[in-house]
Amino acid sequence: MENIYQPLETEVLDVITETPTIKTLVLKPPRPIPFRAGQFMQLTVFGVGEAPFTPSSSPFHPETMEITILKAGRVTAAVHQLKPGDRIGLRGPFGKGYPIEKFAGKEILVVGGGVGLAPLRALLYALFHEAEKYQRISIKYGARNPAELSFRRQYAAWQKIPNVDFEYTVDRAEGDYRGKIGLVTNLLDNLDLNLNNAYAVSCGPEVMLKFVTLKLLSIGFKPEQIYLSMNRNMSCGMGICGRCNIGPYYLCKDGPDMNFADIQKYPDVFG
Repeated sequence: MENIYQPLETEVLDVITETPTIKTLVLKPPRPIPFRAGQFMQLTVFGVGEAPFTPSSSPFHPETMEITILKAGRVTAAVHQLKPGDRIGLRGPFGKGYPIEKFAGKEILVVGGGVGLAPLRALLYALFHEAEKYQRISIKYGARNPAELSFRRQYAAWQKIPNVDFEYTVDRAEGDYRGKIGLVTNLLDNLDLNLNNAYAVSCGPEVMLKFVTLKLLSIGFKPEQIYLSMNRNMSCGMGICGRCNIGPYYLCKDGPDMNFADIQKYPDVFG
C-alpha cells in the first residue's frame, strides 16, 4: 500500500523563467501522476520544507508535470534556486479539481490574476483539448505590470484556437507597453456572453477573487455559476490538520475549487 505521506522523488528536467518573480518547474516523476485540472500537489524541497502548488500543465500528459511558482517565502525561494538535474519530492494529487463535466455546451469565462493563471492553465489545456465541446472559452487576465504577465509566449497560440478569445490588462504600464491598462475587473464590463448558459472560474489573490466575484454577481452571474480557486493554508492535503477550512469545507479535499453558492455565507471566504 502506498504511503501517502511519503514524497515521490522527482527529477527537475527544466526551469523556465516566466517573470522576474515566477518560475515554472518541468518535472519528470518516476511514474506518471494522473491528475484533474485544479487538483494540487505537495512539493518538497528536501532539507527546506513542503508547500502546496497546483500543476500548470496538461492533465493529458501525466508523464511530465509543470508547476509554476511565485517567489514569496522560504520554500518558494528555495524552489527558485533549483536547476535541471536537481531532485524534489511530490505528494498527491489532492482535492477534487474543476467540475469540467458540467461545462460541456456552456460559455466558460476564465478570470486570472498574477500567478493565478498557473492553476487556470491546466484548466485551459483541458478545455482546449476538446474546445468544440464548449460554446466559448473567454479568458480575462490581469497582472501588476507588463513584466509580470505569465506565459506571455503562449498568448498568440491561445487566440488562434477556435471558440477561444483572450484579453489581458496590467495595473500600470511600463516601458513600451501599449496594451490595456486597469484592473482585471475592468475586462468584465460589457461581456458578450449568454449569462444564462455560462460558468465563470477565477483564480488569483484573495482580494482579486473578492472583487471579481462581486463584479460577476453585479453583471448577472448567479452564485452557483461561479467557481473560485481557494488555494490557501493547505498543509496535509487530507483534511486532517484543519488549517484550510471555510465553514464546514476543507479546501484540500472539498476544493480547492469551490462553488461560490456553497461558501458565500461564511465570513472567512476571502480571508
